[in-house]
Amino acid sequence: MKVKVSTIAFSKNHSLVSLLKEHFPDAEVNTKGLRMNEDELIHFFSDADAVIVGLEKITPELLDRLPRLKLIAKYGVGLDNVDLTACSDRGIRIGWTGGVNKRSVAEMALGFMLALCRNLYSTSNQMKQLVWNKSGGFQLSGKTVGIIGLGNIGKELVALLKPFGCNIIVNDIADVSKFASENDLKIVSKSELISSADIISIHTPANSDTLNLFTLNEFRMMKPTSFLINTARGGIIKELDLKIALKEKLIAGAALDVYEPEPPVDRELLEMENLICTPHTGGNAAEAVFAMGESAINHLLNFRNEIIKQ
Repeated sequence: MKVKVSTIAFSKNHSLVSLLKEHFPDAEVNTKGLRMNEDELIHFFSDADAVIVGLEKITPELLDRLPRLKLIAKYGVGLDNVDLTACSDRGIRIGWTGGVNKRSVAEMALGFMLALCRNLYSTSNQMKQLVWNKSGGFQLSGKTVGIIGLGNIGKELVALLKPFGCNIIVNDIADVSKFASENDLKIVSKSELISSADIISIHTPANSDTLNLFTLNEFRMMKPTSFLINTARGGIIKELDLKIALKEKLIAGAALDVYEPEPPVDRELLEMENLICTPHTGGNAAEAVFAMGESAINHLLNFRNEIIKQ
């Protein structure tokens, strides 16, 4: 079975590449660290039976050019970049396990909360300019935290927040009443969450329902002292509107780990003093990187074993 890996994070991880080649000695990885466009992916995957992808767009047009392809193993947390219907129509299997990097992303969201509440990021930057700003912000403990999307990562964040005694309110289109009851969470409407939370953390998938979930309308509903955190996907927040909200102090600050497009190009937004920005590393703690890669390899092995048994 010919295996190829396009995702950069997997390809530059020596432990994962070694593990992959233990089972698939002829596997090829993206050693040059290229962010491949569709034509480059088609060329790279042309003789592959199975591939490991990260955030690369898997479109019907791409699949039509890859008649040998039988399995796409996903390295990462979401499937929004993969056209699942197109794969199903062409008999291409998807190998993916959700939640393997949930602790990594949840820890980043918690870190953002602490950094924003206690002015850690802003005062650190000021200290580098020899500005002695003693403004210590406010405690996270006891504050109202709104979580939009109570999937694997949202649930993990709830567990991390418990020692802080926060009032946690949640919103999800799925029925999360059992988990909410077991963890003393209050399920509220999106508008109530936006208007009452001191901190809002987004943990939804990216789809047509969540595109531009936060625009100027939502920012005007938020408290001027509140913070917004997005470690989910770019496009959920309308970035032009976020820039206005931060400029006009409609909200106190924000933290982004994801953007539309990626890498981001709006330097004015990225350089704002009340924005923390990181390069989509929420799921990239060393432990999570290995767990995601190991999961993708296991899907390859399971698929190969099924073929052998036939």
